[in-house]
Amino acid sequence: MTSPDSQRIAELWAGRYGSAAAVPQAITPTLEGLLQHRSVRAYAPRALPADTAASMVAAAQSASSSSTLQAWSVVAVEDAGRKARLAELVGDQRHVRECPLFLVWLADLARLDEIGARRELARDSLDYLEMYTVGVIDAALAAQNAAVAAEAMGLGIVYIGGIRDQPEAVAAELGLPPRVFAAFGMCVGYPDPERPASVKPRLPQTAVLHRETYDAAAGEPAVQAYNATMSAFYGEQGMKTQGTWDTHSVHRVRGPAAMKGRDRLTEALHALGFPLK
Repeated sequence: MTSPDSQRIAELWAGRYGSAAAVPQAITPTLEGLLQHRSVRAYAPRALPADTAASMVAAAQSASSSSTLQAWSVVAVEDAGRKARLAELVGDQRHVRECPLFLVWLADLARLDEIGARRELARDSLDYLEMYTVGVIDAALAAQNAAVAAEAMGLGIVYIGGIRDQPEAVAAELGLPPRVFAAFGMCVGYPDPERPASVKPRLPQTAVLHRETYDAAAGEPAVQAYNATMSAFYGEQGMKTQGTWDTHSVHRVRGPAAMKGRDRLTEALHALGFPLK
C-alpha cells in the first residue's frame, strides 16, 4: 500500500485542526480520506448510480452492532414530492429537496418485537431506555460507515438532525410502525463544484483526548485556542455567528426555545411506542 504524501497530509491536518503541528506518523490512505470530510449542502443536478443505496447499506451493515441485534433500519427517499414534504418537516432545508438521495436512519426495535411476537417469546427489555439507546447507537455507527463509503465513491453527504423536529409527522410520512424512531437524516449526492464546501476545523485533541483519566483542566485552554481558529474560519466563510465559537455553541443549548421542538422528544417517543423505563 502506498503511503500518502507527507505534504498532502500536513495540509489536511491543518485544515482539520487549523494547525499543521504534530502531524502523527501513523497516517493511512483511509485516514487521509477521513480528514477530507466536509458537510455538503449543495449538489450537482446529476443522477446517482442505481446501486448507490445498496452499496452504502452494505457498508452500513459492516459496522459494529450491539450483540448483533442490528436494531436499525434506513429509508431511502428519492421521490421529489416526499423529499419536499420532509424538507418542510426539518425546517425547510433546501438541500433535502435538492439531493438526489435522502436517507432516514432509524432506531428500529419493531423487528425484534415482531420476531418475539411471532415466536411467542418475552421481549420486555424493549420497553427500557437502554434498548432505545442501543437502536440509536447502532443507527449512528451504520450511518457513519455509509457516509465514509459515499465519500469514497466521490459523493458528498450532510447529516440532518432536523428530522427530530417533528417525529410523529416524519413517522407518518414514512409509514413507520411503533417502536421505530427516525434518529437523523442524510443528504447524498455529487457535490456541486460551483458551490464547494469547506473542511470545518475541529477542537484541538487536547479537548477531547484524555489519557487514563478525564482532564477537565485541559478544556479551557483548548477552547480559547479553538475560538481563534474558528473566528478565522468564520471570517473566511463569511459566516455570521453569535460571537466566538464558545458563546455561539452555548447559545445553541440555552434552553427549550433553542431546541426547535425537540424539547418534547420524550413525549414524542412515548407516542411512537418507546416507554423508556
